[in-house]
Amino acid sequence: MKQLANRLGKTLAFVLPVVLVTTGTLAVTRVPWAPSGSGDKQVLAASSRTSGNSADAVRHQATTPQDALRARLLQTLRTQDPGTALDELAQAMQQQPSLTRYCTDLARDLGQAAVRKYQGDVKRAQSYARPVCDGSYAVGALSAAG
Repeated sequence: MKQLANRLGKTLAFVLPVVLVTTGTLAVTRVPWAPSGSGDKQVLAASSRTSGNSADAVRHQATTPQDALRARLLQTLRTQDPGTALDELAQAMQQQPSLTRYCTDLARDLGQAAVRKYQGDVKRAQSYARPVCDGSYAVGALSAAG
């Protein structure tokens, strides 16, 4: 009986780490932000300088993912309200964790744009605050006011 328990313990000691490592590796490959094939939407940018016109060169300059997100969020803020833009920012941070390092800058820019949208009314801009990016929206709103 002691030999059976010993053998079973050795088998588990070998098999369990292999199973855990394998399942952990498979779990990491199945995260929502990992590329999954043909249905992916990726931001690709290229610069084409075939034309001698400098305006064409500026128009075709590469846009970074955070700049594209900033433009989209500011457009949402202009057409809707800052709360909707902040909700989109939070959703973007969940879907694209690689952009989280830009979250505070993006939220601060939204706060400043909200104050501009409401002609300096910080109180109104602050009413849309969300717990996104450690209060950077509030910092941006206050910095735009004074």
